[in-house]
Amino acid sequence: MTKKLYLPLLMVFVLIISSCSSKMGELPSDYFTTTPQVLEAVGGKVPVTINGRFPEKYFKKKAVVEVTPVLKWKGGEARGNSVTFQGEKVHGNHQTMSYKMGGNYTMKTSFDYQPEMARSELFLEFTGKIGNKRVSIPPVKVAEGVIATSALIEKTLSNANPANGDDAFQRIIKEAHKENIMFLIHQANIRTGEMQKIKGFKDEASTISEAANKKVNNVEVSAYASPDGPLSLNTRLASNRESNAATALSRELKRADVDALVDTKYTAEDWDGFKELVSQSNIQDKELILRVLEMYSDPQQREQEIKNISSVYSVLADEILPQLRRARLTLNYEIIGKSDAEISNLAATNPSELNVEELLYAATLTENVDTQKAIYTQATKQFPNDYRGFNNLGRLAYEAGDFSKAESFFKEAARVESTPQVNMNLGLIALTKGDLATAESHLGKASGSKELNETMGNLYVAQGQYDRAVNSFGDAKTNSAALAQILAQDYNKAKNTLENVSKPDAYTDYLLAVVGARTNNLNMVTGNLAKAVAKNPALAKKAATDLEFSRYFTSSEFMNIIK
Repeated sequence: MTKKLYLPLLMVFVLIISSCSSKMGELPSDYFTTTPQVLEAVGGKVPVTINGRFPEKYFKKKAVVEVTPVLKWKGGEARGNSVTFQGEKVHGNHQTMSYKMGGNYTMKTSFDYQPEMARSELFLEFTGKIGNKRVSIPPVKVAEGVIATSALIEKTLSNANPANGDDAFQRIIKEAHKENIMFLIHQANIRTGEMQKIKGFKDEASTISEAANKKVNNVEVSAYASPDGPLSLNTRLASNRESNAATALSRELKRADVDALVDTKYTAEDWDGFKELVSQSNIQDKELILRVLEMYSDPQQREQEIKNISSVYSVLADEILPQLRRARLTLNYEIIGKSDAEISNLAATNPSELNVEELLYAATLTENVDTQKAIYTQATKQFPNDYRGFNNLGRLAYEAGDFSKAESFFKEAARVESTPQVNMNLGLIALTKGDLATAESHLGKASGSKELNETMGNLYVAQGQYDRAVNSFGDAKTNSAALAQILAQDYNKAKNTLENVSKPDAYTDYLLAVVGARTNNLNMVTGNLAKAVAKNPALAKKAATDLEFSRYFTSSEFMNIIK
């Protein structure tokens, strides 16, 4: 009888003990998936979404388990955000898991990207207890990492285009000399005093005509009548004023031997001039007068409505209308500047003879960087209150890869004048340092700089906004533009961009190799990677750990390049 009772009691005891066991066992990696499957750096972060599952009859009813993602690499690790789960008999605020059914869960985390993460592994570590007893759950590897192509933005920025402080040099500058010949009301004859103005105008035309660097184009005579009185009278007056002024002027120009075409025209009633003078005046009720001009297009009705404003009409008659009884003389001529040869010679021998626009223009006449530096340095000495000399020295330093020196020049330019171009360049410098907040601040003050869209593209790449970056770059042919296209998975466009970079470097070739890897083109990978390593041997070490090329790690052709 005792033996018959002993065996069932023993079985019950074993079941009780097993249900209270402090072991929960290993979780197979099959119970976990990650998005992305291979971790990738985006905007300086390594984000990951983990989908996990506790199987049936695994999660003890009194268990509490904390799950922590840990990214591990040789010599270091980074821990992500933990999530805690609880069994059905635990009173708490965590997600509850069924013992019988198990349960699914999703957790998101992100790691700050570090270059050492290039060859790393993502584990889930578990800290658990049942009641007051700790339980051991082995860590589970759930993903590989990290594809860090986006981090190449720090390298491709050397291929970016800083903003230039452009010169405003114009070899031919159009100028005009003007004079007004005034007439009395209802008269078209040129009075003695006004004739003196015509002679003075002739003298100016003669001086300009004789100048070695000036050329007279033509002379315009535009005659007007004020918009008061009958239209027929005003038409006759304006026509006669035109004829008399043109005749007198042509006679004077001929005497001075000034060969210039005289173009003439007249305006019977100068309503436009009337409106302009009223707008600029302090006449009482001027807004009412301007509204009349807007409301009525018929000249007679306009005149009558204005006369109805009796309080101001006398002022108009005394102050405004007399100014409209005139013939305007305009001498159109050109100032012809120094030739390219003259400017280049003076920049080298006697730069003090050049104004700031000519000196800055001189730098565009040579491709010799040392000569450009010398010209811009001279510009900073000769015109220290013009930001462009400092800015353009910074541009040359940036293009040479000396970002520290470039920053110093850009800051000096900003001290002189904080222009959109200078702010754009300071934003570019901040991007090279990975300081996105400062970059964004400077770029917010760079509106109007023609290179701004390209630099904003670089910022968007650094922020992980790849589609926006592609749009911002437009048709720019730079390494950064191609990088954005790769990250946005437009490989054909990226290939075209890289093949048309004006000054290709090692990273141009490296990015072409990445395009080859993403399009499964071994020849494109090895051919371009070989060129990249030849230009920059350090890229062999990078390629050896770059997961972009993981499928080629067993390829002898690939390994021969990076060994």
